[in-house]
Amino acid sequence: MAKHSACLVLNAGSSSLKFSVFRDDPTRARLQPVLSGQVSGIGGTARLEAKDAERRVIAERYWSADQSLSRQDLLDHVLAWISTTLDGDHIVAVGHRVVHGGPDIAEPRVVSPALLEELQQLVPLAPLHQPHNIAPMRLIAERFPDLPQVACFDTAFHRGQPWVTRTYALPKELTADGVCSYGFHGLSYEYVSRTLLAARPELARSRIVICHLGNGSSVCAVQNGRSVDTSMGFTALDGVPMGTRSGALDPSVIFYLVREYGMTLEDVETLLYTRSGLLGVSGLSNDMKVLLESTDADAHQAVELFCFRVAKEVAAQSASIGGLDALVFTGGIGENAPRVRELIAERLAWLGVELDAHANAARHDEIGAERARVRSFVVPTNEELMIAQHTLALLREARSPLPAARPAPPPRRPVAALLRQAARRPRTFLALKGTAPR
Repeated sequence: MAKHSACLVLNAGSSSLKFSVFRDDPTRARLQPVLSGQVSGIGGTARLEAKDAERRVIAERYWSADQSLSRQDLLDHVLAWISTTLDGDHIVAVGHRVVHGGPDIAEPRVVSPALLEELQQLVPLAPLHQPHNIAPMRLIAERFPDLPQVACFDTAFHRGQPWVTRTYALPKELTADGVCSYGFHGLSYEYVSRTLLAARPELARSRIVICHLGNGSSVCAVQNGRSVDTSMGFTALDGVPMGTRSGALDPSVIFYLVREYGMTLEDVETLLYTRSGLLGVSGLSNDMKVLLESTDADAHQAVELFCFRVAKEVAAQSASIGGLDALVFTGGIGENAPRVRELIAERLAWLGVELDAHANAARHDEIGAERARVRSFVVPTNEELMIAQHTLALLREARSPLPAARPAPPPRRPVAALLRQAARRPRTFLALKGTAPR
């Protein structure tokens, strides 16, 4: 069997490690999936499940909580299993999903000590994600120092947005230091927009809004294949309600919870990230499938609120690009919940959105009614494939097995440090805090 180069893709989260392997076969037009899987339940009873290219389960293993396996131990198990399972494929590079690239990173980067330091400085911007994204890079650099690694960023696709969609109405001392809208799910939006425009070239100059709906959800306005605006901002908490995240709310709610409920900032952060959204409203589940099947009134309210907020966001994103020509659904909910798509479309009828009931139920690629002014689509996302494509393309461009990493830009001051410094200087803009109307 001919030996092919392959790319390993890792997506490390707070309680899971997802992995995929793609074969770079020169006789094929695109990368070929070889296997995929994940370790779930990290920190408790961990479970490894892996599937082949046909989605058949080929491996399953459990580790009890009392075995006390670290993340590094579990990653070692995954790497060892992959190396013994691959037949005729040789891993030549590893691509990583990284949630936050900060204000300076607009494209994939080769992993280097300088980049790792830069990413470490961004941890305050994504404390629930960034440390877990970085850890596998460090481990692989130690175990396999000659194996190229590439970091691909969820924020990069949005870095070319116009200043008006990225800027908050805050003092320039803060906005200049990186307190701005970054946007997330960029790898998904990049893949979906590329896939849609490749299949429907007539939409190249169209005004497109993409709804990435899953346990994490956001909406993005795209024109000419580029992000113009998106619902998530400084963090992945912003925008529409999600599985357990609140989405956008009046910031004064936080002040109120601290003052009147005696909550700490950590309490509020936990509340907004892990106890809100679909779970908080329904009191039942963060799983849309469970809520749609439930007869409970609160479950119905959670679904209705979610669809209302998504439709409202689609309208807002349409305003950013001067109208709407095509609406796209992707993500776990967007791809698999026709009822959710229907409810969202009903609220957007005034904008020209109308679905074909049969096509929507059957999840055809194009689900809009023939008479609708706005075309509607379902496009499955594949962030892992996007990462693999970026990783191998970057290595090819360098014309070297291990391309030289670009030097990191001078680090910006962390936002927390800026605030501490300002607090020590009462004549700075923070001295104005007492002048706000009550």
